[in-house]
Amino acid sequence: MDDRTARWWPTAAIGAGVIALCYGFARYAYGLFVPRFSETFGLTTVAIGVLGGLSTAGYGLGLLVSPKTSARSARGTVLLAGAAATAGLALMALAPGVVVFGAGIFVAGCSAGLVSPGVAQVIGETVGVRLRAQAQTWANTGTGLGLAASAFTPLLVFGWPAIWATFAVLGAAMTLVAWRTLPRTGSAGGASGTSRAVGPLVLNSVLIGVTSAPYWTFSSSRLTEAGLSPVAATWCWFTIGVAGLLGGSAGRVAERVGLRTANLGTWTLAAAGIALLALPAPGLPGALVSSALFGVTYMALTGLCIVWATRVLPTRPARGVTWSFLGLGAGQTVASPLAGAAASGIGLAAVFGLTGLVALIAWSQLDPRLAPAEEPVPAGDHPVPGFTLFR
Repeated sequence: MDDRTARWWPTAAIGAGVIALCYGFARYAYGLFVPRFSETFGLTTVAIGVLGGLSTAGYGLGLLVSPKTSARSARGTVLLAGAAATAGLALMALAPGVVVFGAGIFVAGCSAGLVSPGVAQVIGETVGVRLRAQAQTWANTGTGLGLAASAFTPLLVFGWPAIWATFAVLGAAMTLVAWRTLPRTGSAGGASGTSRAVGPLVLNSVLIGVTSAPYWTFSSSRLTEAGLSPVAATWCWFTIGVAGLLGGSAGRVAERVGLRTANLGTWTLAAAGIALLALPAPGLPGALVSSALFGVTYMALTGLCIVWATRVLPTRPARGVTWSFLGLGAGQTVASPLAGAAASGIGLAAVFGLTGLVALIAWSQLDPRLAPAEEPVPAGDHPVPGFTLFR
């Protein structure tokens, strides 16, 4: 057996661990603790939004930098992501005031932008082609692992600085494990242009962002509106994370039935999960089913985007993942305020119903021009003039 194929699982597992750190702790856990942060620093709603914007800005910077750093050393990029997450979490834990706290949020946000392209590049360089899709999608489930691990931390009796310091210690340990065990990689060669096939990938990613933003932002409010307790909402968050681990099987499914079939099937389940929150009274069972469907399909769809990206730019997967995740971030940035504005007029239930319908736009991928790449696109195929952002 090819040595690169034989060692795919350890590489995917370490990648998942660093992704869990960067997304579950360094990026998403902030939202769980907003009430506690507000008490400590006397934050207004505007200040909370500004701090959230710093996380997004850091994420965007990490995404823009990651293709360059991954080309030089994919392994180094993953380690840099772990170090940024650890440093950001430590700054937040020790912050004497809101300025240092905001700096920590920004640095922690950078880690999330760096990690996924870096992990994708490591897998692309060290895992054999036959099992590469599985490795990519299983590594991507680290986000779900991080969500599950952080879900109940707001219910702990310890103060948030102690919890954040614990996150930082865990981050340092995870980064050390990655340093000791991740396979070494060289400088990536190959074409540096951008294929026209990136366009459909970015559109698919924007759609993921547009349809997931209302869920990430307003699902807890919708459940409270429907009569569920805060503890029930916490269980739903935990369910999103645990169910997300099943999204790792998406790579195997794509290998068996094709990337387009796997993608469209996942989109259909995602639409159903989102639309469940449009029911007048979903109750706890309906909320848990919705959370499970959202968790597994969100992780599966983002994992399939990574597989798609590695086929569009097989020699530079980090660049393809960057394009994809920039599209996802753009979709979320636009959709979240729009969903909030719509909710004030038609209500959250209607917003979730409409979002479920929007998800079905993915079926436009039946058009071959919008379909995922089923085979790697040859280097230099249909270069797009003028794309110099990552050169």
